[in-house]
Amino acid sequence: MTAHHHASHAHAPAHAEPDPDLSPTEYWEQRYSGSERVWSGKVNETMASVVAELAPGTAIDLGCGEGGDVLWLAEQGWQALGLDISATAVGRGRDEAAARGLDGASFEAVDLDAWEPGPASVDLVTASFFQSNVALDRTAILRRAMTALRPGGRLVTISHAAPPSWAKDHPAKMVSVQEEAEQLVGSSEEWEVELAEERTRAATAPDGSVGEHLDAVLVLRRR
Repeated sequence: MTAHHHASHAHAPAHAEPDPDLSPTEYWEQRYSGSERVWSGKVNETMASVVAELAPGTAIDLGCGEGGDVLWLAEQGWQALGLDISATAVGRGRDEAAARGLDGASFEAVDLDAWEPGPASVDLVTASFFQSNVALDRTAILRRAMTALRPGGRLVTISHAAPPSWAKDHPAKMVSVQEEAEQLVGSSEEWEVELAEERTRAATAPDGSVGEHLDAVLVLRRR
């Protein structure tokens, strides 16, 4: 059995096919293991526009990465917990929360496939671009997360509905917001689909030209 040669993959482009030998934990650790931050650290604009209308309470962010959304939630007055499989990413979130003096932001490194939420007590569960090229049972995790919501609580997911306008051959699985609402809610009377739509978001292509993203926005409310 040969050792994995991680180093050779360190500079692979972000959309490269993942190394089939890597576990999801190894894959994401590798994505975050460079010295530089991977993401901008800013909240997703679509998420911010949806959540800004809600009264702050307690929140859980799934697949929080380096914590941009969690930090923003805490700045808005939420008690927000970010969960991510990558200990490196979670460590960066913690450092940034400390640097900003945000008591409301906390982070935990956890494999969401094995995660069991506590009883129905949180006001909000968020998941921004909770999509992966490696194994991730998205629907099952979202369904479990929904059990953490108290009555009146909401699940807000922002997903890639289409590849970026400049990407011709994009490997990631896209999310149909209508299909997802159906998978998560079905005929249940317990959940109201408050929002299920696609929204465009301006973006700059790698070559500097103007492009756009298409976001799938889903808001489910527990009755």
